[in-house]
Amino acid sequence: MKISTEQKIKTGTFVAVSLGLLLVLIFLIGKQQNLFGNKINVFADFKNIAGTREGNYVRFAGINIGTVDQIRIINDTTVRLMLTLEKEMQPYIKADAVASIGSDGLMGDKLIMISPGDSATVPVKDGAVIQSVNPMDMDKVMNNISLISENAADLTDGLANIVGRIDDGEGSLGRLLNDDKLAVKLEGAIDQTKQTVGTIKKTASTANETLEAAQGSFLLRGHFKRKERQRIKDSIANAKEQQKEAQKEAEPDNKKKD
Repeated sequence: MKISTEQKIKTGTFVAVSLGLLLVLIFLIGKQQNLFGNKINVFADFKNIAGTREGNYVRFAGINIGTVDQIRIINDTTVRLMLTLEKEMQPYIKADAVASIGSDGLMGDKLIMISPGDSATVPVKDGAVIQSVNPMDMDKVMNNISLISENAADLTDGLANIVGRIDDGEGSLGRLLNDDKLAVKLEGAIDQTKQTVGTIKKTASTANETLEAAQGSFLLRGHFKRKERQRIKDSIANAKEQQKEAQKEAEPDNKKKD
């Protein structure tokens, strides 16, 4: 069967377009997986990689700068990730940078997030092992939430029981809230206490006024003056006595000096 020129042109065009699409696809995949261009590899060790897989993104300052190229178990407590990063990002990632595992959105794929580290340190070297922060153990978190929920339920039941007993008039508080007579008695006792305090204040004020009046009275003025003179005389005598005692204590010291 002879193939016409038109069929040859169509076949050649189809093959060329297919090859072009294949090359574009290879370029896009290679760019996404960082297969082309200069790159460096750094490593991060974790106790639990929390579902991270090869091909997941490595993100720095919110920008995808590489991928997880390899996952390898070092021992029973350590998993090492090899992170393939763009070479041009090396100056911004310092030797004390820290890698952590996060999620792309609430329910998105896992990704590795790198914090830059101290700007005063040198850039990370190709093949270096950087620091890492292990992800939160969600099983433990869920267990703690479950315990908190159970404790909250027990506390709610206890409070409901207490409120029910108060509503039923049990206990002192329940009787106070539900017995109107007891409440009236309590209010009367409080009012009586206030009246008693007021009476005491009035009595104290009256006694003070009486004392001031007695001091100013013509008949008792002499008595209070005599008491004041006696008080002053006693104070002077005490002061002289203390002065004599101080002089006696000072005499042995003066003799020693002589």
